Amino acid sequence: MEQKLNEGQLQAIRHGDGPVMVLAGPGSGKTTVITRRIEYLIRERGVNPSHILVITFTKAAAGEMKQRFLGRMPGERSTVTFGTFHAVFFMILKHAYNFSGDCVIKEEEKLRWMRESIHSMKLDCEDENELVQNILGEISLVKNTGIDLSHYYSISCSREVFLQVYREYHNFLKKYRKIDFDDMLVYTYELFSQRKDILSAWRNKYRYILIDEFQDVNQLQYDIVRMLAAPKNNLFVVGDDDQSIYRFRGARPEIMLHMPEQYKNLSIIKLEINYRCPSRVMEIASKIIANNKERFEKNITAGKRKEDAVTFEVFDRVGEENKKLIKRLRNQKIPLNKTAVLFRTNLQARPLMEKLLEYNIPFTAKDRVPNLYEHWIAKDMYAYIRIARGSRQRRDFLMIMNRPKRYLSRESLENDTVAFDVWQNFYSEQSWMMDRIDKLWQDINTIKTLRPFAAINYIRKAVGYDEFLKEYAEYRNIRAEDLFGVMEELQESTRGFLSFEDWFLHIENYKRETERMWENTQDKKDALTLATFHSAKGLEFDCVHIMEVNEGITPYKKASLLPEMEEERRMFYVALTRAREELYLYAVRYYNNHETELSRFLFEAGKKEE
Repeated sequence: MEQKLNEGQLQAIRHGDGPVMVLAGPGSGKTTVITRRIEYLIRERGVNPSHILVITFTKAAAGEMKQRFLGRMPGERSTVTFGTFHAVFFMILKHAYNFSGDCVIKEEEKLRWMRESIHSMKLDCEDENELVQNILGEISLVKNTGIDLSHYYSISCSREVFLQVYREYHNFLKKYRKIDFDDMLVYTYELFSQRKDILSAWRNKYRYILIDEFQDVNQLQYDIVRMLAAPKNNLFVVGDDDQSIYRFRGARPEIMLHMPEQYKNLSIIKLEINYRCPSRVMEIASKIIANNKERFEKNITAGKRKEDAVTFEVFDRVGEENKKLIKRLRNQKIPLNKTAVLFRTNLQARPLMEKLLEYNIPFTAKDRVPNLYEHWIAKDMYAYIRIARGSRQRRDFLMIMNRPKRYLSRESLENDTVAFDVWQNFYSEQSWMMDRIDKLWQDINTIKTLRPFAAINYIRKAVGYDEFLKEYAEYRNIRAEDLFGVMEELQESTRGFLSFEDWFLHIENYKRETERMWENTQDKKDALTLATFHSAKGLEFDCVHIMEVNEGITPYKKASLLPEMEEERRMFYVALTRAREELYLYAVRYYNNHETELSRFLFEAGKKEE
């Protein structure tokens, strides 16, 4: 039976002409409102369906919206346009410039060009894939936000390097008449700005524009839509500024917040009944998000009562947290496929994944979890350990001989196998260099006697690897804390292993099992969902577990400025409001062997200070 529409929903659906912003809280029925709005325009207002444009952020959302609409108007051969921003704008460009699908650069082609560019510039980096992805992400951000290049400072590389890569990439696309997804926006904006006749034709075509998930728009998308909607401004936008969590892609809640200033006749309609979450979940979520300063005030109420829906527990370490979760998963009545475990970052998932594999609990992951054991820092540790266990392979020595800096030359290692006495002889006239090799030999002999946890700690502190990481971060213009985070997680992964053999066997098993898991992920019907806060957006589950609700994780340690902290709060709000029946919040006292504090968000929710 169809749910009866509430007053706010009816008001939005029956809105007349002119701009309207529908502030749709989580679980408030926004998809219903959009599809019923389209139906209302056609049936009641007599609007030609071909004059209606519906824009979403994903193909799946556009498809679902279209099916929901056709389900309400089964006899209608819909000429309503449903599509993503990119699909709609590319359609416009195709008409203007005769573009085809072949003009869009493929992802693998883009990655190949970027790698070649990095090689040609002889950039020194340990993780090429990470650098490539980071630079491409920054190029996308610059294009979507319209940032002046002369005022942009890269966080992935030096400013000069970024400018060079950006310009060469632009020239490459121009030379081969290619565009990327971001260019679909840039070129459409330029087209509408320069060709008023073309803009007028599309305005005449699309007289009513509806946008879903409006809080996720970037400035360029918004500017294009504003041009297209003018002068009648029949713009119907649906979103929630409290769920704007894609700042790294250029989304800004300020776009929604400033809309009333740009449209003096803007109607604002609030959908404040949540039909998804228990009352207790909405109560704590509302208390937390109310601490954000830059937001529309709302009074979200839950459509269903359940006071005991939230459980909070604190553990000493992540291992204990995961054990309790495993026990709960095995005993709960709610099916696994209606259960999710949410993390602030995908790196958090690895310890739990290892436990799930151990207990043969099926799961799917919404985010590809980077294999910690494949990180270049991990490979450096393996090289130290292999040498300690007897390896004399030149390639192992080349990896670590200047980590930390010992100023040893590659030429000093002439053969495929290394002998310490021969190596010292190369520097026979430089006693200080012989001393450095002798110190390395002593360190290697010490590492050999230690268990994995102590060995890595020795490499970090006594050998000086932490100092190398600090210098490397400074050279690369990246955060040393991120490298130390990897180092600490790797060290923590060795806890409990009595020998290098056991640890290496565990690493191999984990690699094999995770590869098998990724291959079979689509076949799992009754499986637990693992997801980050970002990838959980738009989803809902009967039971939600949120891990490590601690300072430095949730909110994340990188959040130092007010806009960043407010985005962290919005992310946590999104995570909380995924729960339909039960919500579990977990925290730890020690993370990666460091004492940590409970998240400020818990105290904002009403938890008493301990």
